[in-house]
Amino acid sequence: MVADPAADRGPELRRGNSLLDSVNRGILDALAADPRLSIAALARQVGMSTPTVRERVRRLEEAGVIRGYRLDVDPAAIGLPVAAWVRIRPGPGQLPRIAELAEATPQVSECHRISGEDCFLLKVHVARIEDLERVLDQFLVHGQTTSSFIVSSPVLPRTVLPVGVSRSARTGQ
Repeated sequence: MVADPAADRGPELRRGNSLLDSVNRGILDALAADPRLSIAALARQVGMSTPTVRERVRRLEEAGVIRGYRLDVDPAAIGLPVAAWVRIRPGPGQLPRIAELAEATPQVSECHRISGEDCFLLKVHVARIEDLERVLDQFLVHGQTTSSFIVSSPVLPRTVLPVGVSRSARTGQ
């Protein structure tokens, strides 16, 4: 079962993102530009003391605003040049099994529960097109799959959302 990440977030987020004041937005913007920035350098950029910035970053992490720091590796550079999106329409009672299988399959880099006729959208990376067949066969016993190969990616995935967006733009008010 997949847990709701919002359930573990601090009370500040449940009260409407009071943690996201202008200073913390500046911290997030600076970390978005360079996630490897030291706390001391970050403190200089936002004009605050190192201990204060360290505490603010810790609170942002604990509240779930900062979910982690990730390494972005080009799959082709490590021998996985073929990428595909795979939609899965589960058979009766197979929803939990597909999520578990996706988690356990190293070729799956993303798994999303989606609306519509299909219930899951997976991103799969393999060395050769033929290798995708073995991955799909694992899922076919639990439902119907539809695959689309990624030909090119003119816009790479954004790892950071624009934190400077106003509250009214985010809520549609």
